[in-house]
Amino acid sequence: MVTKDFHRLTVAEVVPETDEARSIRFAVPGELADLYRFRAGQHLTLRTFIEGEEVRRNYSLCTAPADGDLMVTVKQIAGGVFSNWVARDLKAGDEIDVMPPHGSFTVDFDPGQAQRYVGFAGGSGITPVMSLIRTALSTEPESRFTLFYGNRDAGSIIFLEQLAALKDRYLGRFELFHFLSDEEGDVRLFNGMLDRETCDAAIASLVPEPEEVAAWFICGPGPMMDAAEAALTERAIAHERIHVERFTAGRPSAALAAEMAQLQQQASGLTMSVTLDGRTRKVPFTHGNILDSARESGLPAPFACKAGVCATCRARVTAGEVSMAARYGLTDEEIEAGYVLTCQSVPKGEGVAVDYDA
Repeated sequence: MVTKDFHRLTVAEVVPETDEARSIRFAVPGELADLYRFRAGQHLTLRTFIEGEEVRRNYSLCTAPADGDLMVTVKQIAGGVFSNWVARDLKAGDEIDVMPPHGSFTVDFDPGQAQRYVGFAGGSGITPVMSLIRTALSTEPESRFTLFYGNRDAGSIIFLEQLAALKDRYLGRFELFHFLSDEEGDVRLFNGMLDRETCDAAIASLVPEPEEVAAWFICGPGPMMDAAEAALTERAIAHERIHVERFTAGRPSAALAAEMAQLQQQASGLTMSVTLDGRTRKVPFTHGNILDSARESGLPAPFACKAGVCATCRARVTAGEVSMAARYGLTDEEIEAGYVLTCQSVPKGEGVAVDYDA
């Protein structure tokens, strides 16, 4: 059974990384140690109450599994309820509800492998990539990692010193290239954002034989991710080698929104079977998606972003057929295995059954 319950963890330390970013290290009691083991690139769902309102957010783990630390990094954003609360109020000794690690922005690392990895990161998108870099370099002694990292200026670079230390420690195995939009250096390529032109140039100049790269990792602002992914797709890089982690989802097209609205209307009143925490219940489809309908019926179905990004609400369809709008948080393999994001899914007829425990 996949456990998606929250547990209350104590904040062991709050570490300022930049003027806008802070890392939170959690103390994990011994009896929960196995539950909070994670794979490089995964994330945590955090929950707290701010001014009486429940707030949930997902943040990527920035440490490697072998580090022994459960740590996420939160970048403060304008109007961000949770991020501003962290910057203003959170301190060591406080407690936060934390869901066990999840996410598929990862690969299998093996000490016997000699691979080449490349990452495109922008801003706080460095957090899961940092976990992957640390894990790849420490786990696979013969592997190499190249990182293209975009920021406004040197002062906004999260993990600046840690990245420099990794470069010194793994000489010849870790290549680090900073791209700054608001500062100019001597090398023209590194001046500006990681847009499509710059991504193309970086690959052409700094990644010999890109078809030999075992995995490409992309995380950051939407336009940067789109640019990097397009640059790789045009080079015919195999889809399964391109790993993208999105923090936010774009608005659906008008056509897709209209299609989903029609499906929601047609599904109104249908009965679904929902399995959660070992129990199966019949619930009516009463809201815009399977997740909200399950929660309206009193089931504590897990969720965080409700935008098809985090995969916290993932469940397996065991009967019937559903239509899913966004699928950012799922891999092709998960979709082939029958998994859906219930916050994005609508039943397409009677007899639909979903299993959150699968």
